[in-house]
Amino acid sequence: QVQLVESGGGLVQAGGSLRLSCTASEHRFSPNQAWFRQAPGKERELVARFTVAGTTDYRDSVKGRFIISRDIDKNIQYLQMNSLKPEDTAVYYCAQYYTGGAYSTPGSWRYWGQGTQVTVSS
Repeated sequence: QVQLVESGGGLVQAGGSLRLSCTASEHRFSPNQAWFRQAPGKERELVARFTVAGTTDYRDSVKGRFIISRDIDKNIQYLQMNSLKPEDTAVYYCAQYYTGGAYSTPGSWRYWGQGTQVTVSS
């Protein structure tokens, strides 16, 4: 059982930046890694992910502002969030081990972090 622990959330003004980290309890590299977010009253949505080929994919609303990266040796994944907007406010979750189905479906991912709150004030 892999445990994922996120850190780096907080309160920031619009236009600011935050960097989220997700550390895995086991040093077992998963090529498929992702960040999701869930705002109050909304469904959990895919924000960014690494493909099995190592390329990256982003939802349209964060393209050009968010960057997903990782340290393979340490099995840590990151989400650099720049030019933050109030609509980015949500609990952010890291996910690993894609099990099949649509990448955007939370049920397609086996391991999840506990979530970290990101609040962007206007």
